[in-house]
This record gives sequence, structure tokens and C-alpha cells, in this order.
Amino acid sequence: MNLDDNGLPRAFLSALGTPERSAEIDAADDLYGWLVGSWKLDVLHYRGEVPAARLTGEAHFGWVLEGRAIQDVWIMPARGARTAPPDPAWNMYGTTQRVWDPALRAWRITWTNPVNGHREEQIGRRESNDIVQLGTRADGTATRWRFTEITPDSFHWIGDALAPGATAWRLEGEFLATRTGP
Repeated sequence: MNLDDNGLPRAFLSALGTPERSAEIDAADDLYGWLVGSWKLDVLHYRGEVPAARLTGEAHFGWVLEGRAIQDVWIMPARGARTAPPDPAWNMYGTTQRVWDPALRAWRITWTNPVNGHREEQIGRRESNDIVQLGTRADGTATRWRFTEITPDSFHWIGDALAPGATAWRLEGEFLATRTGP
């Protein structure tokens, strides 16, 4: 089997990844291409208060599926700080796939964290200078995930939930991201 330096099959990685956005997606519709690369995550809030010890994570983004989607991996705690097994309350090792839907003129988002079975489906659009993803969980809870304060080398990610019948969004997750590499 032809494996890369990490023991992963080269044919799979080559078939999945691609260096750029598909020509089928206009530059004006490319909400997520700026994320391609690696990021350090400072965890400000995650399902309650973050432990006194600073919690960090990492995220990695790339174009996939012939440039028609952006896929990422969000890891918390960061791989260098993970214990075996990590504390279940703070363990995240999941992936998001953001797929351009030309008929909808928006991005369809699917998040999966197999560590705890968390799955989300959302629609992503630009709102002013932010990117806002909206969805509804199976129990009827509305979700809103936002990329704000976006620069080429940083962003603020905020995840909120609105329970059925509630009138105010509740903060569930908050990260400050700093680019660490291409």
C-alpha cells in the first residue's frame, strides 16, 4: 500500500483533496476559501465554563471534492495536549464539510463529532462582514454558528443555541483562532 509519512493512503488523500476552488463557484460565493490552512484555537467557552487551565485546540481546512467543498477538522484539546483518553466534557475531534449549493446560492454544512455523536446540519451565508450558519437540531433547538472579526490571519467563532419556545440565544461555544500555517 502506498502510504504518506503519516501512514495514510496517498490515493485517498489525492482523491479527496484539491488545491483550489472549482471554477463552478464564483469568487463572490466563496465564503470559506480564506480558511484553508491551519489554525490555533483559544477556547473561551465550550458548553459551560472552560477549566482554569487554558484550553486550546486546532483546526485545519482544505478544499475537497474537486474544489466544490471545504472540509475541516476541529480538535480540542490540541493534539499535543491530549491525554488518553481526553476528558469527555472537553473532547472534540470532528469534521465539517461545507458544500456549495448553486440552486440554493448558499453553503450546506454538515458537522460530525464522533467522539460524542454530535451532528449538525446548517445553511451558511454572508451577513455583512460575518459568515452565519443557521440550522435546527433534531430536538427542535435552533443553532447559529458565526465567523466574526475575520482577518486573513484570525477569526472569532461563536456557537449559539435557541431552545424551542426560548427568546434568547444561549452561548455554547466560543473560540479565537490564529493562523499557524498554510
